[in-house]
Order: sequence, then C-alpha cells, then structure tokens
Amino acid sequence: MTTPHSVDHDLIQAAIQVAATRSRGDNHTVAAAARDRDGRIITAMNAYHFTGGPCAELVVIGAAAAQGAYNLVTMVAVGDHGRGVIPPCGRCRQMMLDYFPDLHVIVGAGERLRAVPVAELLPESYRWADHQEDDGQEEHDGQEHDDQREHEDRPTP
Repeated sequence: MTTPHSVDHDLIQAAIQVAATRSRGDNHTVAAAARDRDGRIITAMNAYHFTGGPCAELVVIGAAAAQGAYNLVTMVAVGDHGRGVIPPCGRCRQMMLDYFPDLHVIVGAGERLRAVPVAELLPESYRWADHQEDDGQEEHDGQEHDDQREHEDRPTP
C-alpha cells in the first residue's frame, strides 16, 4: 500500500458536469475526467455499442492524446443520473496501467472516496511493457534466438 493521494474534487466535478449535460440515452452513460501533469483537465464520454464500445476512461485517454496531454496523473469516471464515482473495469485498469503506470484513480463513494495508484487496482498484474523484446540496444551473449533466426531465413511472400 502506498501513501494516500489526495482526492481531486475538481476532477470529480468536471466528470459529473459532463455526465449531467452530455449523457444521451443508452449510448453515453458514463463520463470520465483526467488531469494531466500540467493541470489540464480532459473529459470524455463512453460510446456504448453492442460490439463492445469503449468505456469513458479509454475515450479520455484518446482525447488526451489528441490534445497533446501525455502525462495523465489522475482519472475518475462517474455515471449519469447521479450514480457517482464508478470504478474502472478490468480492461480499463489494464490499459491505464500500461499507458500511465503512475496514474492515480479515484474510487469509492462519499466519505470513502480515495485516489489509489492504478497498480493497486491490479495486484500481481501483467504489464505489457515488461514482456516486450528489447529494441536491440542491449547486448546479448552473441547468440540469436532460434525463432528469430528461423523467421529471418524465411523468404518473403
């Protein structure tokens, strides 16, 4: 467990405002807000679709990138109709961890609101970056992996 991170109530209010004013039927029912390291707040709505449309947290990650906000430090999602703070689903937790390993996520309700490191929401988690091959910058013992050599020797179709 890490030291408690202060709850960003302005961020929660930004998400509540978007949920209250932009929710439309069943397609947009959750809003998310994220704060960049420079203080900017980025907001977004989910895009529900029966094929598995993106959650609000994922849309806010894309919206942040579109605005040049690449250092998100805190994120929260809230439901429409006054449902309050909603914890992220597993897919969102994994993407948050992979994109922003130091991100804090606001969870809980009422007096139990707290901002926790995303890694605490995924104990014993898989981190995509930890399982990628090196980019060739590290020296090996002079031997290539058999599967790499095999692939390189194959003719191109």
